[in-house]
Amino acid sequence: MPEIIIEARKASIAPGMEVRRILPFRQRRMVGPFIYMDHAGPVNFQSEQPSAMDVLPHPHIGLSTVSYLFDGKVMHRDSLGVEQVIEPGEVNWMTAGSGISHSERFEDPAFLSGSKLELLQTWVALPEKDEESSPSFENYKQEQLPVFTDTGVWMRLIAGNAYGLNNSVKIHSPLFYLHVALEKHARFGLPTDHSERAIYVAKGSIDVAGKTYTIGQMLVFAKGEDPMIVANEQTALMLLGGEPLGERHIWWNFVSSRKDRIEQAKADWKAGKILLPPTDNKEFVPLPEDKLRDNNNPAPNPLS
Repeated sequence: MPEIIIEARKASIAPGMEVRRILPFRQRRMVGPFIYMDHAGPVNFQSEQPSAMDVLPHPHIGLSTVSYLFDGKVMHRDSLGVEQVIEPGEVNWMTAGSGISHSERFEDPAFLSGSKLELLQTWVALPEKDEESSPSFENYKQEQLPVFTDTGVWMRLIAGNAYGLNNSVKIHSPLFYLHVALEKHARFGLPTDHSERAIYVAKGSIDVAGKTYTIGQMLVFAKGEDPMIVANEQTALMLLGGEPLGERHIWWNFVSSRKDRIEQAKADWKAGKILLPPTDNKEFVPLPEDKLRDNNNPAPNPLS
């Protein structure tokens, strides 16, 4: 049986776009190094919508953002000068380290006409030794992400290692992250070589130990549990977890093992010490009003 069931909450990241927010959760702040998870969409674009849905330049420290699309295209720009379109089945892995800013925009007219967007974004906290590392960005194409198939089961390894699969996505601590698609009645088990593991139901529904779980629910399992997952219909799951890193503080887009480091990041963003993307520097997200908040109730986050 799951240790805890997390119900996604609604959060607004831009006009016309609501997301399902899964992590952080009051009773479960992290799963392995994963400290944040949003499921956006599906959103059907209207010709007048896209610019209102853009996520303006905003800062991060102490984490890696991991973007993975089911549908759509997103233009990423960051303060390193990177401009990268991400497409379905690819991974954008941006490590903030000591500080980075980036934007995500929907601006391809050919794509926007009659198209839709659906993506998952997670944040992976960094080990203390890497929290002040130099920022970096990598885009990984589909062919760099191994796929495994079996009867009624398809899965892509996004990062880490599981089920004997590995890839070249650069990670900083032991973890796994997979996209799994199941046909109706397919049976599937969790990887057993990680301390903390969770299943997020992105589409469809599953049965575990005689109970049904549906879209928007995350099931977190204790070490040693070996649940059998049965798909009730065509289903998409995101499997994630790894080894815990210890307590982390989260405020707005900042993650750190130290509260004073988050205070410094606030001051740095306010003072313009975290640079804007060189080709997207005309507007940005200001620092939110600094009300009393904690890990259970972080300040409103942009998509990433």
